[in-house]
Amino acid sequence: MSNSSNFSIETAVVLLSYNSLPLVKNFLPKIVNTVPQRTDIEVYVVDNASTDDTSSYVRENFPEVKLIRFDKNVGFTGGYLKSLAQIEAKNYVLISSDIEVTEGWFEPAVELLDSSNDIACVQPKIMSFDRRKEFEYAGAAGGYIDTFGYPFCKGRLINALEQDKGQYDEVSEIFWASGACLFIKSDAWKIAQGFDKDFFAHMEEIDLCWRLKGMGYRIMYQPKSKIFHMGGFVIKYGSPQKIFRNHRNNLLMLIKNLPTFQLIWKTPIRLLLDHAAALSMLKEKNPEGAIQVFKAHLDILTHLGFWLKKRKEVQNSKTKVNNRGIYPKSMIFSFFLKGKKKFSDLDWKP
Repeated sequence: MSNSSNFSIETAVVLLSYNSLPLVKNFLPKIVNTVPQRTDIEVYVVDNASTDDTSSYVRENFPEVKLIRFDKNVGFTGGYLKSLAQIEAKNYVLISSDIEVTEGWFEPAVELLDSSNDIACVQPKIMSFDRRKEFEYAGAAGGYIDTFGYPFCKGRLINALEQDKGQYDEVSEIFWASGACLFIKSDAWKIAQGFDKDFFAHMEEIDLCWRLKGMGYRIMYQPKSKIFHMGGFVIKYGSPQKIFRNHRNNLLMLIKNLPTFQLIWKTPIRLLLDHAAALSMLKEKNPEGAIQVFKAHLDILTHLGFWLKKRKEVQNSKTKVNNRGIYPKSMIFSFFLKGKKKFSDLDWKP
């Protein structure tokens, strides 16, 4: 468990940006204005080799904000790995450039994070920027996975998004917290060695949370902390690049984290389900999407030895495994064949 040392900085809010100057202009002022003005709280902007004027804008308009700039785009995972290695703080808040924060978003999540040594991460309530009463795809009211490793959320199954009617307004333990806005103890980040840089982007936060839960940590959801997420700004939803990374990284997650027996029998089923998804894309006249699914499989097969070495490291790091938040059935089956479109329809209490 985390046993935080004495840090001069209590919390560092770290905004990662890549060619997103319009977003930085819109949303950075709100972050600066809503974070408590204390000497033990710092705000950082990490410029991931942008070709726009993000760095100069931050220097000129927000001298109180600390700036870290890279000469090469190292992805979402690499951007945080490199920047957080330079930041000493008790807690980190990883926040994407397409996040609009609200009044009071900061304190409840930090208080929950600090309330117990076995809490590693906290996720706020994530709402859609465009449809303000609707949960947002990437996190909603906290993340879970099903028995075959498919991620879903309270407030979002597959692509069915719920409106926020107060149905998820209780603090609760979840399986994964969204990387769009992630409160995490620095000790937990370091023990788990942060995001897996080889994921580059997509599902790296689920992999990180799964590894932390393998060490006995809890991941929590704090509804009193509320943000709005634009989503799909850098890599558009449904784009070939996103399809490739989602299918590749999801399978890599299973290879790394599943117990051996489960990995042996679940992998063939997952491959069949992926093939079914590819066939569905072909039926919907999206041949490029189907190609990306098979490219993802080929990429894993080509580098399988490398990933099996990583699996060994993860399995060896397990101590007191916390499996709370894994839906014991197939969410895909429940959604498509049983017509269960809401989290409450699953009749499951994680």
